[in-house]
Amino acid sequence: MGAKTLSSPTARLLMGLAITLAAVAVFSLYALRQIAMLKDLQARTVERSRKDSLQLLRIQNDLHSLGLAMRDMVDGNEPYPLEAWRGQFSRTREDLDDALRIEAQLAPETRGPRRHYISNALAQFWISAERLFAMAGSGGAGPTAQARMFIRTSLEAQQAALTDAVARALVENNIAEQQAAAQIQGIYERVERQTYYFLAAVLVAISLTSLYTIRSSRMIFDRLAVLSGHRSELARKLITVQEELFHSLSRELHDEFGQILTAIGAMLSRAEKQSGLPPDSPFRTELTEVREIAQATIEKIRSLSQVLHPTILDDAGLEKTIDWYLPTFQKQTGIAVRYEKSGTSPAISDRVAINVYRVLQEALNNLAKHSGVQTAWVRVRYAPGRLELEVEDRGRGIPERNGAAAGQGTGLVAMRERAELLHGKIEFIRPGDGGTLVRLRIPLGEDGAA
Repeated sequence: MGAKTLSSPTARLLMGLAITLAAVAVFSLYALRQIAMLKDLQARTVERSRKDSLQLLRIQNDLHSLGLAMRDMVDGNEPYPLEAWRGQFSRTREDLDDALRIEAQLAPETRGPRRHYISNALAQFWISAERLFAMAGSGGAGPTAQARMFIRTSLEAQQAALTDAVARALVENNIAEQQAAAQIQGIYERVERQTYYFLAAVLVAISLTSLYTIRSSRMIFDRLAVLSGHRSELARKLITVQEELFHSLSRELHDEFGQILTAIGAMLSRAEKQSGLPPDSPFRTELTEVREIAQATIEKIRSLSQVLHPTILDDAGLEKTIDWYLPTFQKQTGIAVRYEKSGTSPAISDRVAINVYRVLQEALNNLAKHSGVQTAWVRVRYAPGRLELEVEDRGRGIPERNGAAAGQGTGLVAMRERAELLHGKIEFIRPGDGGTLVRLRIPLGEDGAA
């Protein structure tokens, strides 16, 4: 049964992101449009209506002052002739004209007929006022009484009509402001409601996207965990097969080929002694050379057998193997090894011993190839339930990557695999004074197994 294929969630996540961004863009345009409507409504209706109401109140106040003046003129309690009120009427007229001019700029177009009515009525009022002052200017009791009667019958009625028209305009402004406030409130409520809907939709989209991302990530991590388990199992089997093959080859070389070559050397030695040839005989010389070649081959086979799988590891254990290997390494490479050991070595299983030995062997081989130093340090610490191995040099060191020593070579990967097989931890450290420190820590059970 084939492995389950996991489709990449990238396309779906990008689609969800695009939909979310589109929704944000549409809602932003909608909100900006509503805000623009609010600004226009406030500027076009509310603010202008408020300013227009102020001018209408100004007109109303001027009309009220005219009404008070006409009352005093009719009562005759003031010791002034009617002609004396002309100055006040003139000042009030100027203020009314200015207020009407400003109000005409602010008033909405729907109130055009009423505005024209007020303007015409006010113009008629001023014509009547000029007629009043013309009567009063004739002098005498008769014209004065006639002028007061004209105020009662005509001017006061005109002033009352103007005041009523202005009051109606103020009422219209008040109604318009209330309608605008209701529209603004409606826009606020609509935007608020749409905002809640939008936030709910965004939260749903984010929740669905997050759930999908979590689900996809969990499936991927579960699959990675399965693949990691398969990889670890495969690595364990490969390393086990490799060690069994090395062990078998070492035994074959030592037992079979070593014995054959030893027998050949012994036969050549007997042949040399039984030949009866003089020492300077060419044939005797060739026999000697062949015997020496066989002996050299025996030494090479024994050395190769020890490299593949040291027999001392099976016979004497890890501690004795390290004691034998370090001088051998020093002799082969010329690198002085300073060996430090602390603690008492427990009984260590063959599986642990061979993997720790391979880590030591690989670390020293890398040191000899790449460090460029003539001195190395090997430290082995035995503690209850733990074994720690360190190999250190002060050479060029492992290249750094992202602030840490980067170990990506095949040998380093193999060391990591062996550390994982032993449920331990291996570190490739670049000390502050340079060089490389390889540190292996593995837990040990009571039976010496990892």
